[in-house]
Amino acid sequence: MHALSIPTWIIHVSSVLEWTAAIWIIWRYGEVTGNEAWYWLSLGMLPSLVSAMCACTWHFFDNSVALNWLVTLQAAMTVLGNFTMMGGGWMVWRSALAGKKA
Repeated sequence: MHALSIPTWIIHVSSVLEWTAAIWIIWRYGEVTGNEAWYWLSLGMLPSLVSAMCACTWHFFDNSVALNWLVTLQAAMTVLGNFTMMGGGWMVWRSALAGKKA
């Protein structure tokens, strides 16, 4: 755990917690409004959460060379997350155009 300073760890962990809260809030917003498009956006955020968790795990183990595959997985999840969030955003936009609550 010596790879990062305590303030940097606080930022990393709080970012993961904030992203998790954002996913839950967006899901709840979909429930409250009855607009299922918001579910797609919250699900689209999950690969980015996995990406952040990969980074935290790799740093937790002092950037071990044995866990370099986590860096590759993080990069892949970031790319996938960008596309899935784009898709979720498109679903929200499309539902707004269709006159649904968004």
